[in-house]
Amino acid sequence: MAPVWEVNNVWLIFVLVIMWTGFPVLFQQLFQSMWLPLTLAAVGTVLRGAGFALRKSARRLAGRRLYGAVFAVASLLTPFFLGVAAGGVASGRVTAGTKPSEQAWAHPTPVLFGLLAVATTALLGAVFLAADARRFGAPDLDGYFRRRALAALGAVAALAVITPVVAQDDAAHVWHGLTHGAGLVFVVVAAVSTLATAWLLLRPSGGWSRVTAVGVVASAVIAWGMAQRPYLVPTSLTVAEGAGADTTLRWLGLVTLVAVVLVMPAVVLLYWLDTHGELEGLTDADLRRGAGDEG
Repeated sequence: MAPVWEVNNVWLIFVLVIMWTGFPVLFQQLFQSMWLPLTLAAVGTVLRGAGFALRKSARRLAGRRLYGAVFAVASLLTPFFLGVAAGGVASGRVTAGTKPSEQAWAHPTPVLFGLLAVATTALLGAVFLAADARRFGAPDLDGYFRRRALAALGAVAALAVITPVVAQDDAAHVWHGLTHGAGLVFVVVAAVSTLATAWLLLRPSGGWSRVTAVGVVASAVIAWGMAQRPYLVPTSLTVAEGAGADTTLRWLGLVTLVAVVLVMPAVVLLYWLDTHGELEGLTDADLRRGAGDEG
């Protein structure tokens, strides 16, 4: 798990660098108006990593329970507050004149985006763990995680229905984009992926449930992006207005292309090695067998 964990950290830094370099106006407005939820998300990220690492090394049961609780709570708070910040963008509250207070994010659309973020991360986690349970030949854990994946998928579907209804008044531009044109196309793709994921989770389905679950989340995110066009922040900041200088964008595009060409094959290889059990740590029996072969 360690290599995959580190790759996720790299992508997080990469996204932040792209944001403040390519779209400095959006970066300033977002971190000014949403500093509280973003700070809480950052604290949650740190506590999540610390809880995960310290629980493994704790010897006493009380310590393991404490660090496990820290990991669990942080795993809920981090996606929630990141989703809240995204909801603030979608509802047009991330503006230069927005005061950094609860008035910027304590509204229906940001809160629903936060709940959606929690539900989608729970869905992806359960689906991926169910597939791992099948790979390791643990049918009891397979059923355990598939049931939780179905529950999370139901929560995602319910929130996906409620959020556009609320957004009709609270984020009118995004609601219109989700019900017309390219945004609607990706909404339909997300709905089809949801049905396919539910069907696959009702039976042991190998790794295909991972593909459809990722399709649910990816389609929903792309639908949101399509719905906001041509705005970064509806309806106050367009992509052109929020972008950096032309020279900066050209170099940023070149660096991004080089990074994708160099990094993506490595990420694909890492994923293949992980899912085929090639990254598992050596056991004492493996080490003894290796020493015997050398002798």
